[in-house]
Amino acid sequence: MNYELISLTRDPEDARLAIITLKRSDVKNAINKAMVAELTRAFDALREAADTGCVIITGEGPDFAAGADIGALRERKALESLAAINSALFAKIENFPVPVITAIRGYALGGGCELTLACDIRIASETAQFGQPEVNLGIIPAAGGTQRLPRIVGLGRAKELVLTGAVIDAQEAYRIGLANKLVPDADLMQAARKMALTIIKKGPLAVRMAKAALNQSSRVGLDSGLAFESTAQAILFESDDKMKRMTDFLEKKKKG
Repeated sequence: MNYELISLTRDPEDARLAIITLKRSDVKNAINKAMVAELTRAFDALREAADTGCVIITGEGPDFAAGADIGALRERKALESLAAINSALFAKIENFPVPVITAIRGYALGGGCELTLACDIRIASETAQFGQPEVNLGIIPAAGGTQRLPRIVGLGRAKELVLTGAVIDAQEAYRIGLANKLVPDADLMQAARKMALTIIKKGPLAVRMAKAALNQSSRVGLDSGLAFESTAQAILFESDDKMKRMTDFLEKKKKG
C-alpha cells in the first residue's frame, strides 16, 4: 500500500515486527483525517498478515504527535464529532490482536497522547512531554482520553491532568505510570525494538490470549474476566506451541 502521511516498514532483524512512523513532522505530526485513514488502512493490512507479532508506532522528527489539527477542529460540528473517527482508530489499536508499543519523543499532546493511551506499552525518551490540554480550547479529550487515562494512572491523577490541561515531562509521566520505560533520546527506538523482539520470541498464541485477557480486566466484572481467562488458558493447553515449548523446557532441564 502507498502512504503519504505515515510509513509502514518491517524490522530488518525480524520481519514479524512492524514499524509505523507518523510523517507530518512539519506540523509536529498533528493527526488529521487523512492520517487517521492511513493508520486505519495500515492496521487493517497488518491484521490480515498472519506473521505480524508486534507493532511499534513512533513519530518522525523531534515529536511524536502534537495533537490534532486545530484549524480542522475549529470547523468541526457536533455530527462530525459524533462520527468519532479517532475513537474508532484508537479502539482498533487497543483491540489489535498483537501488542502495540509506542516510542515517544517530544510532544504527545491531545490526540497524540490519546493515541499512546490506546497502545499496550509506552516507552518515552527524556524529551517526551504528555498532556490532554483540550479544556484550553473549550473541548475535552474525546478519543478515549477520559476513559483510558484513569485506568492507566488512576482517577485522581487523570482528573488533575484533564481538568488543568497541564503538560508533564517524561520524568513525571514515568513516575505516575503513564510511561512504562524512560530512556535517553538516542536509545528510544533501540529500547522499543528490544522490547518488541523480546515479546515476539514468546509463544505467539499465548501473547495474543494474554493481551485479550488483560484488556478484559478494565471492561468487565471480575467473574466475567476470570471466565475469559480460564477459557483462554484451556485453549492454550491444547495448542501445539504449548506442547513444544514445555517439552523443550523439560528437555533442557533434564540436560542440566
